[in-house]
Amino acid sequence: MRLPILIIALCLALPAQAELRYQLQPRQIAENVWLLEGSTDNFDQRNGGNIVNTGFIVTGAGVLVIDSGPSRRYGEAMRAAIAGVTEQPVVKVLLTHHHPDHVLGNQAFADVPIAALAGTTELLREQGDAMAENMYRLVGDWMRGTEVLLPSEMLQPGVLEIGGRRLRLLELRGHTGADLAILDERSGVLFAGDILFYQRALTTPNSPGLDVWLTDLDTLEALPWKRLVPGHGPLADDAAPFAQMRDYLGWLDGLLRDAAANGEDMNEVIHSPIPERFAGVSLTRYELIRSVSHLYPGYEARQLQRVDE
Repeated sequence: MRLPILIIALCLALPAQAELRYQLQPRQIAENVWLLEGSTDNFDQRNGGNIVNTGFIVTGAGVLVIDSGPSRRYGEAMRAAIAGVTEQPVVKVLLTHHHPDHVLGNQAFADVPIAALAGTTELLREQGDAMAENMYRLVGDWMRGTEVLLPSEMLQPGVLEIGGRRLRLLELRGHTGADLAILDERSGVLFAGDILFYQRALTTPNSPGLDVWLTDLDTLEALPWKRLVPGHGPLADDAAPFAQMRDYLGWLDGLLRDAAANGEDMNEVIHSPIPERFAGVSLTRYELIRSVSHLYPGYEARQLQRVDE
């Protein structure tokens, strides 16, 4: 009698397993430049953590991948999507920073160099296992078989030439302290990583300061870009993402400074009203709560220091 029960259990499990597939649809955004666009939602079991923009560039010497995604399963789906576009092999992966939605697909690219800034590798070494465990809690079975794989190659800022493409690599700091942005000079496509969010509230767990972030935005906007690929949010052909980011960062900085000056506690700050102009930006309340927990103690400490002085 046990065998039929086992068969029934397996049959019931099959549909759930079959649903664990990332429906990645590469979109060509310039000659030989492709985007895999994620949602602007939060991590959950419905999206498998696919809230990130990744991409790839087909060069004369092979395919250059930009970020590997949130899980081993995503990385494998990404390789399959690339194979559907070109017969060229993947020859290198560039990681924009160490956050889990950008790097936990690394295992699918273990046979090629995975390159990152030195700071990104160190942060992933320090925080990677804890971030992966948290992803398992958030998205469940999508993460099966996923383990942290550290970069195998250290990147330096400057120009990377590969297969006839010149890529300008910029080392920035605003989001995590070690942030890579990539400008493809031929097409003008700027992969800004998480220095740029658009229509999705930014995250601040490793930010060294909102002033640093604002300086990074100036650096990126001054580049000769033609199309913007934010780390999260829709593609843009104008400076609207920069304007929205500056507006949001300025509002957040002012909110925290004023609250600290007025002696407000953290619970009061997280319930601050969200400006109407950010009503269409995804996850503003959720990310405000997180940003207050990440950043407000520093604002309070600076306010106390000024009082002591």
